[in-house]
Order: sequence, then structure tokens, then C-alpha cells
Amino acid sequence: MSKEGLCAIITGSASGLGAATAAMLAKDGARIVVNYSSSQKEAEQTADLCRTAGGEVVVVQGDVSRDEDCKKIVAAAAAWGRVDTLINNAGITKHMAHENLDGLSAEDFQRLFGVNTIGPFQMVRAARSLLEAGAKASGRASAVVNVSSVAGISGIGSSIAYAASKGALNTITYSLARALAPLIRVNTVCPGYIDTPWFTKGRGVEGAAKVRDSVVAKVPLKRASTAEDVAGLVYFLATPQSSNMTGEIVRMDAGAHLIT
Repeated sequence: MSKEGLCAIITGSASGLGAATAAMLAKDGARIVVNYSSSQKEAEQTADLCRTAGGEVVVVQGDVSRDEDCKKIVAAAAAWGRVDTLINNAGITKHMAHENLDGLSAEDFQRLFGVNTIGPFQMVRAARSLLEAGAKASGRASAVVNVSSVAGISGIGSSIAYAASKGALNTITYSLARALAPLIRVNTVCPGYIDTPWFTKGRGVEGAAKVRDSVVAKVPLKRASTAEDVAGLVYFLATPQSSNMTGEIVRMDAGAHLIT
């Protein structure tokens, strides 16, 4: 499907799901802003893959919890005069057993909400005029895709603070979908477990392997989602294929929610 020079901003796209989504869009010749907070080497590797695939890429460092950084990330797309899709993928967590209430500080909540909840809002606010310009130029609504988590639906996941931040992001999706229509669509993806370095960084190689094996054993489809699996869903919501969808929270968890 031709994207006719689709212009995209993907936060947190140095690796994992963000990088996989960038690669998919690049194959269609998209122009992409690849954003990273601290992993410059990985971001440059992602950019090289996208260029090889046929995409035009700008790499920008920025922490989405900082409003000035959000404006800087969006400014990297200003030369294109439009943004057709904004993918809010940047996210962080603190791995902490839910029963360990003393393990989470107010600062932990503030940091997680800053990146996972406030960050996407600030990115939308900063990109609004370019998203509206994209809609007017193409004759169809531009797209915002938020990457949330099943933790935000069921209160599970790596920590209570993480689940709370993703639950708030889901609510923001509904609010923004109402506020920004008809020029901008806003949808959210809620993945379950994804087999990426995310868990290795948080739990170590052995701990991550235990989580993966446990998930595969429990879920009805008996498989762990890959970054490419979820990127396919993000791609669908980010492109004109989903042009009549807004305000949707779409879960992809290999059927884990069916377990009673």
C-alpha cells in the first residue's frame, strides 16, 4: 500500500517495538523521525536499517517527559511541512512486586507518569499543527497511536506505578480522540508480553527467560509475541488502512485475557 510520502514520528524507536515499526514504515518509503533518550548507537542502527529499506530518516535525542524535548522532536519534522502519524512508543518501568508497597516512591510514580502518560500528551500537543496539516494535505485524518499495555487494563505488569501510568494513557486516548476529531485519529495498542530486550534489561537474561516460558505455557495461543507481531498492529492503526477508527483500545496478548 503506497503511503504517498507518509511522514511519521516514532518516540522510543531505537530498539524493540519502535524500531520494528520504523522498519515497516520505511519499506513504504516513509519519512521518519527516529527518537531515542539515551541509546544513540541503537538509534543510528535503526536509522540505517530504515534508509536501506528506502525511508528518509532524521534521528533526534529527547526525553518525552520534558516538554521542550517534545517540541525539539517535532521540530525535526517541520521541514516536511506535515506529520501523518505520531507513534507514542517511548516508555519506562520499574520492576517491583505489587505487594511491595514500600518499594515504590512518589518519585517512581512521577518518573513513570512523566514518560508513559505526560510524554504522549506533550507529544500530541507539540505535533498537533503538523498533524492537522497532514490531514488537510491528504484529505484524511492523521493518526496518533499510543503504545500502552494490558497492564493498563488489568492492573498487572511490572509494577503498580507502571500499570497506573498505562491506565491513565488509555483514558487520555478517549479524551484526545474526542478533542482532536475530525482531523486527527487517536488509538491505542495494549500489548501483553513482547519478547524484546525490555525484560532482559529489567530482569536479566535468566529472569527474562523465565517470564517468557511462563507466558508461553499459560496463554491460549502458546506463543510469545515478537516486536514484529505488535508492530503490524501499530502499522495498521498508523496508516490509512484504519482510517475509520478512532478512540479504540486494541489488545494483543495471545489470548491471555481469556484465562480465568
